[in-house]
Amino acid sequence: MSTTQKYTKVAVILHWLIAFGIGLNIILAITNDYFSDATARIMIDLHKSIGITVLGLVMLRIIWRLTHTPPPFPPEYKAWETLAAHSAHYALYGLIILMPVTGWVHDSAFSQAAEHPLILFWVIPWFRLSFIANMDPATKHYVHELFGTIHTLLSYALYGVMAAHILGALKHQFIDKHPEIQRMWR
Repeated sequence: MSTTQKYTKVAVILHWLIAFGIGLNIILAITNDYFSDATARIMIDLHKSIGITVLGLVMLRIIWRLTHTPPPFPPEYKAWETLAAHSAHYALYGLIILMPVTGWVHDSAFSQAAEHPLILFWVIPWFRLSFIANMDPATKHYVHELFGTIHTLLSYALYGVMAAHILGALKHQFIDKHPEIQRMWR
C-alpha cells in the first residue's frame, strides 16, 4: 500500500486518541452506577476531563482534515459505500462535538457546581459557561435536566454511528479483503 492511500501520521494519532477517549468515557458512563458515591464523583470528574479533552482533540482533527486532504477511498468501493462512509464521518464529527458541549452545558447548570469545581484531571482549573451558571435556580435546574437528557440521547446515537463505522471498516477489511484498517494504522 502506498503512503498516499494512508492517513497522515497526525490524523492517525488524533483518530486513535479520540477513539480511546470516547471508549473510556463510554465505560465510565456505563459503570458509574456501580461505584460508591465518593468514587462515582471521581469517575464523573474524570468523565468530564476526558470529554473536554476529546472536544479539543476533535477540533484539532477537524483543522487537520481541512488543511490535509484525506486519502481517497479505494476505487473498488461502491457508490453507496462511499456515501455511507462520508455520512458516518460527518455524523461522528457532529456527535463528537455535541457530546462534550451538551455535557459542558449540563455541568454548567449543576446546582452544586460551587462545591465541585471543574478541574481537568485534578490539575487544570476549567471554567463553566457563565451565562448558564448565572441563571436563576429554576431555569438552571431546567437546563441541567434538559441537557442531561440530550447528552444521554446523543450518546445512544454516537454508539450506533460508531458501531456502523467499526463494522464498515471490518467488512472492508475481512469480507471485501481491502486493506482498510491499514489506512488508519501506522
